[in-house]
Amino acid sequence: MLSNIVLDEFDRELERRGLRFVRYADDGNIYVRSRRAGERVMERITRFITAKLKLKVNERKSAVARPWARKFLGFSFTSAGIPKRRIAPKAVDRFKERVRELTGRTRGVSIKRMAEELTRYLRGWIGYFGKCETPSVLEGLEKWLRRRLRSAIWKQWKRGTTRFAELRKRGVTRDLAAKTAGSGHGPWRLADSPGLHIALPNAYFDSLGIPRLTVR
Repeated sequence: MLSNIVLDEFDRELERRGLRFVRYADDGNIYVRSRRAGERVMERITRFITAKLKLKVNERKSAVARPWARKFLGFSFTSAGIPKRRIAPKAVDRFKERVRELTGRTRGVSIKRMAEELTRYLRGWIGYFGKCETPSVLEGLEKWLRRRLRSAIWKQWKRGTTRFAELRKRGVTRDLAAKTAGSGHGPWRLADSPGLHIALPNAYFDSLGIPRLTVR
């Protein structure tokens, strides 16, 4: 609210100059036709902000660049002929970091509790980023998320005997269960194995109430 009050004059100045722009709080982008125009506008607008509004411009975060090389509120654009709204790479990294925190082996919470906490986070995230125009990114995150969950559950089962019993209980054949439970591969690799896909299909995560990123 304070940013909107203080920067109202800034908005009016950009409109007076006929510039196209977007702003939210103290974060904003100005769109021009060329790098030369961008450098000229950046110099003049920086001078206006510092001299007229008496504010300091964060030079580290400010730059003249193509739209797809910048981000705004977690979004960016593709460089295709018709630009599409995509999730900025840093926003994807933050998503994975948060999911790792919620599914970490050292948390000591049950799968049900983990699912509840993860669901709360995912619903908010989907509400914001689900409107991106690059579904392949969501599909990739969907696969990564399910694999992360299978890996987390595999770690919780701990012992080979427990793993074998859980796999058999969930419909895995004896031979495949024995091969999977006795494997020397790590949890992440096994999370993408046939045995884990059979024992922990996407429908299982649906039953826990964990929302899908790609289904509307």
